Amino acid sequence: MSELVSSRKEHEVSRIIEMAWEDRTPFEAIEHLFGLPEKAVIQLMRKQLSSKAFKNWRTRGASRATKHLKLRSSDISRGYCKTQYKIRGNK
Repeated sequence: MSELVSSRKEHEVSRIIEMAWEDRTPFEAIEHLFGLPEKAVIQLMRKQLSSKAFKNWRTRGASRATKHLKLRSSDISRGYCKTQYKIRGNK
């Protein structure tokens, strides 16, 4: 799993972090676009963020059903903010 994280380009890592912070972007969208499962995203976030920022992210994301498609309400039909870039597969 660490090779999935370490072989990333800087702009990819930046985009993965941005998507991980977004409330409506599920982990499945990150996996679809970048091939990183949830555990690898957590590993990347732990490595790239300060310990306090990582703890804030985990606390914030742990209570969000929108970060997992299985827990998500069927009322949510999009995975991104209207102002976010239009990304294929990010639904």
